[in-house]
Amino acid sequence: MAKEHHYSVKLTWNGNTGSGTKDYRTYERSHVIKIKDKTDIHCSSDPAFRGDATKHNPEEMLLASVSSCHMLWYLHLCSTASINVLAYSDEPTGVMIDNKDGSGRFTEISLNPNITLADASMKAKADALHQKANKLCFIANSLNFPVHHKAKYNVGT
Repeated sequence: MAKEHHYSVKLTWNGNTGSGTKDYRTYERSHVIKIKDKTDIHCSSDPAFRGDATKHNPEEMLLASVSSCHMLWYLHLCSTASINVLAYSDEPTGVMIDNKDGSGRFTEISLNPNITLADASMKAKADALHQKANKLCFIANSLNFPVHHKAKYNVGT
């Protein structure tokens, strides 16, 4: 039997400006995500959908989730393969399309990690681990579109 992990959050819409959703233009898309014993995340929709550009939106959070999960698996795999990673950063991008019926979906995400390795001779081995990390990543396994990897490597001490 597979081991189950359970998660919960509390999401509260706080964008009622006085008349609820009486009109599409009168309410804010603001909401708060609360997770026990963690900092609240103040969110909105993307500005293209009347959201507040100063707050996190679901699309950005999806990118962050995919990138974070991939990084954590990648670092794990590097550590068990004796590849010393000294630094890791990523600037993921995603493509989302609007459908005629008003719905939308992501068609792809590209991870663009910038990785500093302690040993240049480990680059090929380190690069190969991205595919394995993608296969192990819980978030990537939950998606119905491809996640690409375009890593850049540096060598440092």
